[in-house]
Amino acid sequence: MALQISSDCISCGACEPECPNTAIYSGGTEFEYFGKKFEALASDIFYIVPEKCTECIGFHEESQCAAVCPVDACIPDPEFPEDRSQLLAKKVHLHGS
Repeated sequence: MALQISSDCISCGACEPECPNTAIYSGGTEFEYFGKKFEALASDIFYIVPEKCTECIGFHEESQCAAVCPVDACIPDPEFPEDRSQLLAKKVHLHGS
């Protein structure tokens, strides 16, 4: 399943550069998805675009945002219950093979 950033976020920014999918944005920043711009999903804390999050499957052994978050704010998003095969398919969709 995609991850989300909880309200425990302290906006330190440690997570953003770790994401291989560029799925993490600072609050208030619009995001891009396949060349289109979209409104920010959060205004006051960092956020993860679920359509771009693969939990780092296909890149790393663990979710890099969760690994570096000092307050454990990167948590599973129950709105996006995806299994490993779905996350791998999402990676291919985003990056090719």
